[in-house]
Amino acid sequence: MKHTLLRVIASACLACNCMAQTNILAETDQLEKQGRFKEASALLTKTLDSQHPPEAEVKALAFERERIDRIKQDYSLTRDALYDELKNSVKDLTPAEYDQWIKAGWFDCREIDGTLYFVGPSVSNLYFRHPELNARRFKAKNPAERERLTLESVRTIKQAVRAEHTPYVLPRKFHVTMSVTADADAAPVGDVIRAWVPIPRRYPFQYDFKLLSSSYPPKNIADENSPIRSIYFEEPAQAKKPTEFKIEYEFATRGVYFDLDPKEVRPLAPEDSAARPYTAEAPHVVFTPEIRELSAKIVGNETNPMLRAKRIYDWLSDHLQYSYALEYSTIPNISDYCRSKGYGDCGQQGLLFITLCRYNGIPARWQSGWNMFPGDTTNHDWTEIYLAPYGWMPVDPYMGNYAMRYITTLTETDKREIRDFYFGGLDHYRMAANSDHSQQLTPAKQSFRSDDVDFQRGELEHSGTNIYFDKFSYHFERKEITTPQ
Repeated sequence: MKHTLLRVIASACLACNCMAQTNILAETDQLEKQGRFKEASALLTKTLDSQHPPEAEVKALAFERERIDRIKQDYSLTRDALYDELKNSVKDLTPAEYDQWIKAGWFDCREIDGTLYFVGPSVSNLYFRHPELNARRFKAKNPAERERLTLESVRTIKQAVRAEHTPYVLPRKFHVTMSVTADADAAPVGDVIRAWVPIPRRYPFQYDFKLLSSSYPPKNIADENSPIRSIYFEEPAQAKKPTEFKIEYEFATRGVYFDLDPKEVRPLAPEDSAARPYTAEAPHVVFTPEIRELSAKIVGNETNPMLRAKRIYDWLSDHLQYSYALEYSTIPNISDYCRSKGYGDCGQQGLLFITLCRYNGIPARWQSGWNMFPGDTTNHDWTEIYLAPYGWMPVDPYMGNYAMRYITTLTETDKREIRDFYFGGLDHYRMAANSDHSQQLTPAKQSFRSDDVDFQRGELEHSGTNIYFDKFSYHFERKEITTPQ
Protein backbone atom coordinates (compact mmCIF):
# COMPACT_ATOMS: atom_id res chain seq x y z
CA MET A 1 0.00 0.00 0.00
CA LYS A 2 2.85 2.34 0.94
CA HIS A 3 4.70 1.69 -2.33
CA THR A 4 1.48 2.20 -4.30
CA LEU A 5 0.92 5.54 -2.60
CA LEU A 6 4.50 6.61 -3.38
CA ARG A 7 4.03 5.72 -7.03
CA VAL A 8 0.81 7.73 -7.14
CA ILE A 9 2.53 10.71 -5.54
CA ALA A 10 5.50 10.42 -7.93
CA SER A 11 3.19 10.22 -10.94
CA ALA A 12 1.26 13.22 -9.73
CA CYS A 13 4.47 15.21 -9.28
CA LEU A 14 5.64 14.24 -12.75
CA ALA A 15 2.30 15.29 -14.22
CA CYS A 16 2.48 18.60 -12.34
CA ASN A 17 6.01 19.20 -13.63
CA CYS A 18 4.97 18.47 -17.21
CA MET A 19 1.95 20.74 -16.82
CA ALA A 20 4.16 23.49 -15.38
CA GLN A 21 6.57 23.22 -18.32
CA THR A 22 3.67 23.27 -20.80
CA ASN A 23 2.23 26.35 -19.12
CA ILE A 24 5.58 28.16 -19.09
CA LEU A 25 6.18 27.39 -22.77
CA ALA A 26 2.64 28.47 -23.66
CA GLU A 27 3.06 31.71 -21.73
CA THR A 28 6.44 32.30 -23.35
CA ASP A 29 4.94 31.67 -26.78
CA GLN A 30 2.26 34.28 -26.17
CA LEU A 31 4.82 36.82 -24.95
CA GLU A 32 6.93 36.21 -28.06
CA LYS A 33 3.94 36.63 -30.37
CA GLN A 34 3.16 39.92 -28.62
CA GLY A 35 6.75 41.10 -29.21
CA ARG A 36 7.61 41.02 -25.50
CA PHE A 37 10.93 39.24 -25.93
CA LYS A 38 12.64 40.53 -22.76
CA GLU A 39 9.72 39.34 -20.64
CA ALA A 40 9.72 35.94 -22.34
CA SER A 41 13.44 35.48 -21.82
CA ALA A 42 13.21 36.65 -18.20
CA LEU A 43 10.38 34.20 -17.49
CA LEU A 44 12.41 31.30 -18.89
CA THR A 45 15.52 32.34 -16.93
CA LYS A 46 13.53 32.64 -13.71
CA THR A 47 12.00 29.21 -14.23
CA LEU A 48 15.37 27.61 -14.94
CA ASP A 49 17.11 29.32 -12.00
CA SER A 50 14.47 29.11 -9.28
CA GLN A 51 12.29 26.10 -9.94
CA HIS A 52 15.06 23.59 -10.79
CA PRO A 53 12.99 21.62 -13.30
CA PRO A 54 13.95 18.05 -14.31
CA GLU A 55 16.68 17.62 -16.90
CA ALA A 56 14.28 16.90 -19.76
CA GLU A 57 12.41 20.13 -19.01
CA VAL A 58 15.64 22.10 -18.63
CA LYS A 59 16.58 21.26 -22.21
CA ALA A 60 13.22 22.36 -23.66
CA LEU A 61 13.12 25.59 -21.64
CA ALA A 62 16.76 26.43 -22.33
CA PHE A 63 16.31 25.91 -26.05
CA GLU A 64 13.25 28.16 -26.06
CA ARG A 65 15.36 30.89 -24.45
CA GLU A 66 18.06 30.29 -27.05
CA ARG A 67 15.49 30.37 -29.87
CA ILE A 68 14.24 33.78 -28.74
CA ASP A 69 17.79 35.14 -28.92
CA ARG A 70 18.23 33.63 -32.40
CA ILE A 71 15.06 35.29 -33.65
CA LYS A 72 16.40 38.65 -32.49
CA GLN A 73 19.54 38.05 -34.53
CA ASP A 74 17.48 37.25 -37.64
CA TYR A 75 15.50 40.49 -37.29
CA SER A 76 18.52 42.76 -37.24
CA LEU A 77 17.46 45.88 -39.20
CA THR A 78 15.59 48.86 -37.83
CA ARG A 79 13.23 50.79 -40.09
CA ASP A 80 15.89 53.46 -40.71
CA ALA A 81 18.68 50.93 -41.29
CA LEU A 82 16.65 49.09 -43.92
CA TYR A 83 15.81 52.36 -45.66
CA ASP A 84 19.52 53.24 -45.82
CA GLU A 85 20.27 49.86 -47.43
CA LEU A 86 17.44 50.24 -49.92
CA LYS A 87 18.57 53.73 -50.96
CA ASN A 88 21.88 52.19 -52.01
CA SER A 89 20.11 49.49 -54.02
CA VAL A 90 16.88 50.90 -55.53
CA LYS A 91 17.02 53.89 -57.85
CA ASP A 92 14.80 56.88 -57.06
CA LEU A 93 13.41 55.40 -53.86
CA THR A 94 11.38 57.89 -51.81
CA PRO A 95 10.32 57.74 -48.13
CA ALA A 96 6.67 57.67 -49.20
CA GLU A 97 7.26 54.67 -51.47
CA TYR A 98 9.17 52.90 -48.71
CA ASP A 99 6.29 53.48 -46.28
CA GLN A 100 3.87 52.12 -48.86
CA TRP A 101 5.93 48.94 -49.24
CA ILE A 102 5.94 48.42 -45.47
CA LYS A 103 2.17 48.92 -45.24
CA ALA A 104 1.68 46.46 -48.11
CA GLY A 105 3.67 43.80 -46.20
CA TRP A 106 6.55 43.54 -48.66
CA PHE A 107 9.10 42.84 -45.91
CA ASP A 108 9.36 40.26 -43.14
CA CYS A 109 9.20 42.29 -39.94
CA ARG A 110 8.07 42.01 -36.36
CA GLU A 111 7.93 44.15 -33.27
CA ILE A 112 10.54 43.23 -30.66
CA ASP A 113 10.31 45.00 -27.31
CA GLY A 114 8.61 48.06 -28.74
CA THR A 115 10.72 48.48 -31.90
CA LEU A 116 9.88 47.29 -35.41
CA TYR A 117 12.69 45.16 -36.87
CA PHE A 118 13.19 43.67 -40.35
CA VAL A 119 15.05 40.51 -41.38
CA GLY A 120 18.67 40.93 -42.49
CA PRO A 121 18.21 39.87 -46.16
CA SER A 122 15.19 42.15 -46.71
CA VAL A 123 16.78 43.92 -49.69
CA SER A 124 17.53 40.69 -51.56
CA ASN A 125 14.10 39.28 -50.75
CA LEU A 126 12.44 42.41 -52.15
CA TYR A 127 13.74 41.54 -55.63
CA PHE A 128 12.74 37.88 -55.35
CA ARG A 129 9.18 38.80 -54.39
CA HIS A 130 8.94 41.80 -56.73
CA PRO A 131 11.25 41.03 -59.67
CA GLU A 132 9.84 44.01 -61.57
CA LEU A 133 12.08 46.14 -59.34
CA ASN A 134 15.22 44.62 -60.89
CA ALA A 135 15.00 47.35 -63.54
CA ARG A 136 15.68 49.87 -60.76
CA ARG A 137 18.67 48.10 -59.20
CA PHE A 138 21.93 50.02 -59.13
CA LYS A 139 23.96 46.82 -59.47
CA ALA A 140 21.72 44.41 -61.33
CA LYS A 141 23.40 41.20 -62.47
CA ASN A 142 23.11 39.96 -66.02
CA PRO A 143 21.61 36.47 -65.67
CA ALA A 144 22.06 35.43 -69.31
CA GLU A 145 25.29 33.44 -68.89
CA ARG A 146 24.07 31.54 -65.83
CA GLU A 147 20.82 30.67 -67.58
CA ARG A 148 22.59 29.61 -70.77
CA LEU A 149 24.98 27.35 -68.83
CA THR A 150 22.07 25.78 -66.95
CA LEU A 151 20.27 24.88 -70.16
CA GLU A 152 23.48 23.60 -71.71
CA SER A 153 24.20 21.39 -68.68
CA VAL A 154 20.66 19.96 -68.78
CA ARG A 155 20.87 19.06 -72.45
CA THR A 156 24.38 17.61 -72.22
CA ILE A 157 23.41 15.28 -69.37
CA LYS A 158 20.18 14.12 -71.05
CA GLN A 159 22.01 13.43 -74.29
CA ALA A 160 24.66 11.35 -72.49
CA VAL A 161 22.07 9.38 -70.53
CA ARG A 162 20.20 8.42 -73.68
CA ALA A 163 23.42 7.48 -75.45
CA GLU A 164 24.89 5.44 -72.57
CA HIS A 165 21.63 3.95 -71.20
CA THR A 166 22.50 4.74 -67.57
CA PRO A 167 21.19 7.52 -65.31
CA TYR A 168 24.71 8.42 -64.07
CA VAL A 169 26.97 10.03 -66.66
CA LEU A 170 29.84 12.36 -67.45
CA PRO A 171 32.04 12.02 -64.34
CA ARG A 172 33.85 15.09 -63.05
CA LYS A 173 36.37 15.57 -60.28
CA PHE A 174 36.61 18.49 -57.85
CA HIS A 175 39.14 19.84 -55.41
CA VAL A 176 37.50 21.53 -52.41
CA THR A 177 38.91 23.74 -49.68
CA MET A 178 36.56 24.38 -46.77
CA SER A 179 37.20 26.21 -43.52
CA VAL A 180 35.10 26.78 -40.42
CA THR A 181 36.68 29.47 -38.23
CA ALA A 182 35.72 30.28 -34.64
CA ASP A 183 36.15 33.93 -33.67
CA ALA A 184 38.93 34.83 -31.24
CA ASP A 185 36.37 35.36 -28.47
CA ALA A 186 34.15 32.35 -29.31
CA ALA A 187 35.50 30.29 -26.39
CA PRO A 188 37.60 30.92 -23.26
CA VAL A 189 41.34 30.43 -23.67
CA GLY A 190 42.23 26.77 -23.22
CA ASP A 191 38.69 25.48 -23.70
CA VAL A 192 38.56 22.72 -26.29
CA ILE A 193 36.55 23.71 -29.34
CA ARG A 194 34.77 20.75 -30.92
CA ALA A 195 34.16 21.17 -34.66
CA TRP A 196 32.17 19.25 -37.27
CA VAL A 197 32.85 20.09 -40.93
CA PRO A 198 30.67 18.58 -43.73
CA ILE A 199 32.23 16.25 -46.30
CA PRO A 200 30.78 14.24 -49.23
CA ARG A 201 28.91 11.04 -48.41
CA ARG A 202 28.69 8.06 -50.75
CA TYR A 203 25.98 8.13 -53.44
CA PRO A 204 25.60 6.42 -56.81
CA PHE A 205 26.48 9.80 -58.34
CA GLN A 206 29.17 10.78 -55.79
CA TYR A 207 32.29 8.79 -54.90
CA ASP A 208 36.09 8.69 -54.42
CA PHE A 209 36.32 11.06 -51.46
CA LYS A 210 39.97 11.63 -50.49
CA LEU A 211 41.02 13.85 -47.60
CA LEU A 212 44.20 15.64 -48.74
CA SER A 213 45.01 17.81 -45.71
CA SER A 214 43.55 19.28 -42.53
CA SER A 215 44.63 22.00 -40.15
CA TYR A 216 44.53 19.53 -37.23
CA PRO A 217 44.48 15.72 -37.09
CA PRO A 218 40.86 14.55 -37.32
CA LYS A 219 39.38 12.82 -34.29
CA ASN A 220 36.71 11.11 -36.38
CA ILE A 221 35.54 10.80 -39.97
CA ALA A 222 31.93 9.64 -40.24
CA ASP A 223 31.09 6.56 -42.27
CA GLU A 224 30.74 7.18 -46.00
CA ASN A 225 27.05 6.21 -45.82
CA SER A 226 26.26 8.44 -42.85
CA PRO A 227 23.05 10.45 -43.32
CA ILE A 228 24.98 13.50 -42.05
CA ARG A 229 28.62 13.03 -42.93
CA SER A 230 31.26 15.09 -41.16
CA ILE A 231 34.90 15.25 -40.21
CA TYR A 232 35.35 15.99 -36.51
CA PHE A 233 38.10 17.96 -34.72
CA GLU A 234 39.05 19.10 -31.23
CA GLU A 235 41.40 22.03 -30.60
CA PRO A 236 41.97 24.33 -27.57
CA ALA A 237 41.14 28.00 -28.07
CA GLN A 238 44.17 30.30 -28.02
CA ALA A 239 44.35 33.83 -26.66
CA LYS A 240 43.25 36.55 -29.11
CA LYS A 241 43.45 34.14 -32.04
CA PRO A 242 40.71 32.65 -34.25
CA THR A 243 40.59 28.86 -34.43
CA GLU A 244 40.43 27.71 -38.04
CA PHE A 245 39.36 24.17 -38.95
CA LYS A 246 40.44 23.84 -42.56
CA ILE A 247 40.28 20.82 -44.83
CA GLU A 248 41.17 20.05 -48.44
CA TYR A 249 39.73 17.09 -50.26
CA GLU A 250 38.90 15.65 -53.67
CA PHE A 251 35.84 13.78 -54.81
CA ALA A 252 34.15 12.71 -58.04
CA THR A 253 30.58 13.21 -59.13
CA ARG A 254 28.35 12.46 -62.10
CA GLY A 255 25.40 14.12 -63.74
CA VAL A 256 22.09 12.37 -63.10
CA TYR A 257 18.95 11.96 -65.17
CA PHE A 258 16.18 9.36 -64.90
CA ASP A 259 14.23 9.25 -68.15
CA LEU A 260 10.96 8.28 -66.45
CA ASP A 261 7.97 6.54 -67.98
CA PRO A 262 4.84 6.76 -65.79
CA LYS A 263 3.55 3.51 -67.31
CA GLU A 264 6.51 1.69 -65.73
CA VAL A 265 5.92 3.08 -62.23
CA ARG A 266 4.17 0.77 -59.76
CA PRO A 267 2.94 1.15 -56.16
CA LEU A 268 5.29 0.28 -53.30
CA ALA A 269 5.73 -3.46 -52.82
CA PRO A 270 7.23 -5.59 -49.99
CA GLU A 271 10.64 -5.40 -51.63
CA ASP A 272 10.51 -1.60 -51.25
CA SER A 273 10.34 -1.85 -47.44
CA ALA A 274 13.49 0.23 -46.90
CA ALA A 275 11.82 3.21 -48.58
CA ARG A 276 8.51 2.95 -46.72
CA PRO A 277 9.67 4.83 -43.55
CA TYR A 278 10.07 7.90 -45.75
CA THR A 279 6.30 8.11 -46.15
CA ALA A 280 5.87 8.94 -42.45
CA GLU A 281 5.65 12.22 -40.57
CA ALA A 282 8.87 13.63 -39.10
CA PRO A 283 10.19 16.93 -37.73
CA HIS A 284 8.88 19.65 -40.11
CA VAL A 285 6.99 16.98 -42.07
CA VAL A 286 3.52 17.12 -40.54
CA PHE A 287 0.24 16.16 -42.20
CA THR A 288 -1.75 19.17 -41.02
CA PRO A 289 -5.31 19.88 -42.20
CA GLU A 290 -3.85 22.61 -44.42
CA ILE A 291 -1.44 20.13 -46.04
CA ARG A 292 -4.30 17.70 -46.67
CA GLU A 293 -6.33 20.49 -48.26
CA LEU A 294 -3.43 21.66 -50.43
CA SER A 295 -2.70 18.09 -51.50
CA ALA A 296 -6.28 17.56 -52.63
CA LYS A 297 -6.12 20.79 -54.62
CA ILE A 298 -2.87 19.81 -56.38
CA VAL A 299 -3.15 16.06 -56.83
CA GLY A 300 -6.86 15.67 -57.46
CA ASN A 301 -7.82 12.19 -58.63
CA GLU A 302 -4.38 11.21 -59.94
CA THR A 303 -3.26 7.79 -58.67
CA ASN A 304 0.07 7.22 -60.45
CA PRO A 305 2.88 7.93 -57.91
CA MET A 306 5.14 9.57 -60.47
CA LEU A 307 2.42 11.82 -61.86
CA ARG A 308 1.33 12.73 -58.33
CA ALA A 309 4.85 13.81 -57.44
CA LYS A 310 5.20 15.71 -60.73
CA ARG A 311 1.94 17.58 -60.09
CA ILE A 312 3.26 18.63 -56.69
CA TYR A 313 6.61 19.67 -58.14
CA ASP A 314 5.04 21.68 -60.96
CA TRP A 315 2.58 23.41 -58.63
CA LEU A 316 5.36 24.51 -56.29
CA SER A 317 7.43 25.67 -59.27
CA ASP A 318 4.60 27.87 -60.47
CA HIS A 319 3.22 29.19 -57.18
CA LEU A 320 6.08 29.67 -54.71
CA GLN A 321 8.51 32.55 -54.59
CA TYR A 322 12.09 32.25 -53.50
CA SER A 323 13.15 34.00 -50.30
CA TYR A 324 16.21 33.91 -48.07
CA ALA A 325 15.17 32.21 -44.87
CA LEU A 326 15.03 32.73 -41.18
CA GLU A 327 17.30 30.31 -39.35
CA TYR A 328 15.65 26.90 -39.50
CA SER A 329 16.04 26.30 -35.75
CA THR A 330 13.67 29.20 -35.03
CA ILE A 331 10.75 27.80 -37.07
CA PRO A 332 8.56 25.13 -35.41
CA ASN A 333 7.23 23.65 -38.69
CA ILE A 334 9.20 24.65 -41.78
CA SER A 335 6.96 23.01 -44.38
CA ASP A 336 3.89 24.76 -42.99
CA TYR A 337 5.79 28.05 -42.77
CA CYS A 338 6.60 27.80 -46.49
CA ARG A 339 3.02 26.82 -47.33
CA SER A 340 1.45 29.66 -45.35
CA LYS A 341 3.87 32.35 -46.54
CA GLY A 342 3.93 31.28 -50.19
CA TYR A 343 7.71 31.66 -50.29
CA GLY A 344 10.84 30.01 -48.96
CA ASP A 345 14.43 29.16 -49.66
CA CYS A 346 15.60 25.89 -51.24
CA GLY A 347 15.31 23.88 -48.02
CA GLN A 348 11.91 25.25 -47.08
CA GLN A 349 10.56 24.50 -50.54
CA GLY A 350 12.16 21.06 -50.30
CA LEU A 351 10.48 20.25 -46.99
CA LEU A 352 7.10 21.31 -48.35
CA PHE A 353 7.64 19.04 -51.36
CA ILE A 354 8.71 16.16 -49.08
CA THR A 355 5.65 16.65 -46.88
CA LEU A 356 3.20 16.64 -49.78
CA CYS A 357 4.87 13.60 -51.35
CA ARG A 358 4.86 11.62 -48.12
CA TYR A 359 1.22 12.50 -47.47
CA ASN A 360 0.50 10.94 -50.89
CA GLY A 361 2.41 7.76 -50.04
CA ILE A 362 5.49 8.67 -52.11
CA PRO A 363 8.77 8.09 -50.22
CA ALA A 364 10.67 11.37 -50.09
CA ARG A 365 13.72 12.56 -48.20
CA TRP A 366 16.24 15.36 -47.87
CA GLN A 367 19.48 15.78 -49.76
CA SER A 368 21.81 18.71 -49.18
CA GLY A 369 25.30 20.12 -49.13
CA TRP A 370 26.74 22.65 -51.57
CA ASN A 371 25.87 23.87 -55.04
CA MET A 372 29.10 24.31 -56.98
CA PHE A 373 27.68 25.69 -60.22
CA PRO A 374 30.21 27.99 -61.97
CA GLY A 375 29.93 31.47 -60.55
CA ASP A 376 27.23 30.49 -58.06
CA THR A 377 28.81 28.47 -55.25
CA THR A 378 26.50 28.36 -52.21
CA ASN A 379 25.02 25.94 -49.70
CA HIS A 380 21.97 24.22 -51.10
CA ASP A 381 19.18 21.75 -50.30
CA TRP A 382 17.18 19.50 -52.58
CA THR A 383 15.30 16.18 -52.26
CA GLU A 384 15.02 12.58 -53.40
CA ILE A 385 11.91 10.53 -54.11
CA TYR A 386 11.55 6.79 -54.49
CA LEU A 387 9.64 5.47 -57.49
CA ALA A 388 9.46 1.73 -58.04
CA PRO A 389 11.04 0.16 -60.01
CA TYR A 390 13.49 3.02 -60.65
CA GLY A 391 14.58 3.53 -57.03
CA TRP A 392 15.77 6.76 -55.43
CA MET A 393 16.19 9.76 -57.71
CA PRO A 394 16.88 13.47 -57.18
CA VAL A 395 14.25 16.21 -57.35
CA ASP A 396 15.28 19.84 -56.85
CA PRO A 397 12.15 21.94 -56.19
CA TYR A 398 14.18 25.15 -56.08
CA MET A 399 15.44 24.62 -59.63
CA GLY A 400 11.87 24.14 -60.86
CA ASN A 401 10.91 27.37 -59.10
CA TYR A 402 13.99 29.14 -60.49
CA ALA A 403 13.18 28.01 -64.02
CA MET A 404 9.54 29.07 -63.99
CA ARG A 405 9.69 32.23 -61.84
CA TYR A 406 13.13 33.78 -62.24
CA ILE A 407 14.75 32.87 -65.57
CA THR A 408 14.32 35.85 -67.90
CA THR A 409 16.52 35.28 -70.96
CA LEU A 410 15.25 31.89 -72.21
CA THR A 411 12.08 30.85 -74.00
CA GLU A 412 9.11 29.29 -72.21
CA THR A 413 10.00 25.97 -73.83
CA ASP A 414 13.56 26.21 -72.54
CA LYS A 415 12.33 27.08 -69.05
CA ARG A 416 10.03 24.06 -68.96
CA GLU A 417 12.87 21.86 -70.17
CA ILE A 418 15.02 22.97 -67.23
CA ARG A 419 12.12 22.52 -64.81
CA ASP A 420 11.34 19.03 -66.08
CA PHE A 421 15.00 17.95 -65.97
CA TYR A 422 15.29 18.60 -62.22
CA PHE A 423 12.42 16.20 -61.59
CA GLY A 424 14.65 13.12 -61.67
CA GLY A 425 17.83 14.91 -62.73
CA LEU A 426 20.78 16.69 -61.16
CA ASP A 427 23.69 18.62 -62.58
CA HIS A 428 27.34 17.75 -61.90
CA TYR A 429 27.87 20.66 -59.55
CA ARG A 430 26.77 19.24 -56.21
CA MET A 431 28.52 18.18 -53.02
CA ALA A 432 26.01 16.15 -51.00
CA ALA A 433 26.82 15.66 -47.31
CA ASN A 434 23.33 14.71 -46.10
CA SER A 435 20.73 12.10 -47.02
CA ASP A 436 18.11 13.06 -44.44
CA HIS A 437 17.18 16.07 -42.31
CA SER A 438 17.33 16.55 -38.52
CA GLN A 439 19.98 13.87 -38.07
CA GLN A 440 22.54 13.24 -35.30
CA LEU A 441 26.18 14.22 -35.77
CA THR A 442 29.01 11.74 -35.05
CA PRO A 443 30.13 12.05 -32.30
CA ALA A 444 26.98 13.59 -30.88
CA LYS A 445 26.99 17.27 -30.06
CA GLN A 446 26.61 18.05 -26.35
CA SER A 447 24.94 21.42 -26.88
CA PHE A 448 22.17 22.77 -29.09
CA ARG A 449 22.85 22.68 -32.81
CA SER A 450 23.14 26.02 -34.59
CA ASP A 451 21.10 24.38 -37.37
CA ASP A 452 19.14 21.40 -36.09
CA VAL A 453 17.65 20.60 -39.51
CA ASP A 454 20.49 20.92 -42.02
CA PHE A 455 24.29 20.55 -41.99
CA GLN A 456 26.31 22.55 -44.53
CA ARG A 457 28.07 25.38 -42.71
CA GLY A 458 29.61 23.36 -39.89
CA GLU A 459 28.87 23.11 -36.18
CA LEU A 460 31.02 24.22 -33.21
CA GLU A 461 30.84 24.06 -29.42
CA HIS A 462 33.00 24.30 -26.28
CA SER A 463 32.42 22.92 -22.78
CA GLY A 464 28.91 21.82 -23.71
CA THR A 465 28.04 25.32 -24.99
CA ASN A 466 27.06 25.94 -28.60
CA ILE A 467 29.03 28.41 -30.71
CA TYR A 468 26.36 30.08 -32.82
CA PHE A 469 26.68 31.48 -36.34
CA ASP A 470 27.46 34.99 -35.07
CA LYS A 471 30.68 33.61 -33.54
CA PHE A 472 32.12 31.72 -36.51
CA SER A 473 32.57 32.04 -40.25
CA TYR A 474 32.76 29.45 -43.01
CA HIS A 475 34.22 29.36 -46.50
CA PHE A 476 33.81 26.82 -49.31
CA GLU A 477 35.90 26.97 -52.46
CA ARG A 478 35.98 24.43 -55.28
CA LYS A 479 37.86 23.98 -58.51
CA GLU A 480 37.29 21.40 -61.21
CA ILE A 481 40.28 19.18 -61.92
CA THR A 482 40.92 16.38 -64.39
CA THR A 483 37.90 14.33 -65.34
CA PRO A 484 38.11 10.83 -63.81
CA GLN A 485 38.20 7.89 -66.17
